[in-house]
Amino acid sequence: MPAFDLPLTELERHRPDVEEPPDFDEFWLGTLQEADRAEPLATVTPVRSGLRLTETWDVTFRGFEGDPVRAWFSRPAGTRDDLPAVVEYAGYGRGRGLPHERLTWVSAGYAHLLMDNRGQGDQYGCGGDTPDPWAGSAAGGPGAAVRGLLAPRDYHYRRLITDAVRAVAAVRALPGVDGRRVTAVGNSQGGGLALAVAGLVPDLAAVLVSAPFLCGVRRALDLTDAGPYGEIAAYLAVHRGAEAAAYRTLSYVEGISFARRAHAPAHFGVGLRDTVCPPSGAYAAFNRYAELSGADPRKEIRAYPYNGHEGGDAVHVRRQLDWLAALLEVSRSRG
Repeated sequence: MPAFDLPLTELERHRPDVEEPPDFDEFWLGTLQEADRAEPLATVTPVRSGLRLTETWDVTFRGFEGDPVRAWFSRPAGTRDDLPAVVEYAGYGRGRGLPHERLTWVSAGYAHLLMDNRGQGDQYGCGGDTPDPWAGSAAGGPGAAVRGLLAPRDYHYRRLITDAVRAVAAVRALPGVDGRRVTAVGNSQGGGLALAVAGLVPDLAAVLVSAPFLCGVRRALDLTDAGPYGEIAAYLAVHRGAEAAAYRTLSYVEGISFARRAHAPAHFGVGLRDTVCPPSGAYAAFNRYAELSGADPRKEIRAYPYNGHEGGDAVHVRRQLDWLAALLEVSRSRG
C-alpha cells in the first residue's frame, strides 16, 4: 500500500482541533475513583514457565468496577533489587497469551507486567483469560470496538482503559518494583491504551507508543475500512442515524485528548503507510502532547516511510530500548 495519508511535512505540523466533551475530565475522574475503591492486587501466584533466566507470576488485579483482570508479571531470575517496571498493553484481539511469548523487556532487566485484554484474545496469538462481564448489557455490535458504542458509560474502552490504569497501580504494589520508574508501553490498541494511561496517570516515568489506535478517530474513519475502525464503520452502515451517539462516545476515548493531558517523556513510532491506524492520528497526538498539563517532557517520534502497521518492528524496539535506558539513567542520576 503506498502512502495514503498526509505528506510527512504536513504530518509534522498536523495539530487538528479536537471536539472534547465538556465533562471529559469529570467522566474519567469519576470512573477511576470507582475503580480505586478496591486494593489493586487480588492474587499473585508463581508459575513454572520453562524459562531458567526468568521468574514469572500469574497475577490477578482488580480493574474496572473491581472486575478481576489477569496479567503475567516477570522479572530476571535471581535479581533482588527493586527494578524499573514496564507495563505492556497488547493489541486488538489479543490476550496475554503464554508467559514466554514476550521477553524483550524482562531480558533487558526490567520488571514486566503484561495485561490481558478483557473480552478479547480470540483473534491472534495464544488467547486470553479475562472475560468482560459487561459485554452483553448495552447496545452495540459483537466486536470490542463497537461494544456499548452508543453510550460513553457503556463503552468497552471505558472498561479497558480503566483496567490499563489499574495495571500501573498493580505493578506498583508488587514486590521488587521501583514504583517511581514505571513505563507504559504498547503498539496499536496497546499504544492507544498506553497513551490513555499517560493522560490519566501523572507520575509515569515514560510512555512508549507505536501505531496508536483511537487517535484522530473521526479522520481515521474517513480514511480506512481496515479493522478495528472498519468494525465501527460497518456498524454505522447498518445502524444509520447512530453517528452522533457513536461520535460522542468516541470523544471520551480520543487519544489526542489523553495526549494533551500527559506529563511523562514520550517516544512514538509510526509507519507512514499504515492503513490500520493512519499516521495522522499518531502525529496529532504527538504534536499536541502535554499541551494542557503544563509539563515540558522530552519527546520524539520515529517515522518509517515504507512501512505499514508493523512500523519499525524490531528496529524500532531497539530504539525504544536505547531511549528508555538513557532516560532512566539520567533520572536516576538526578534522583
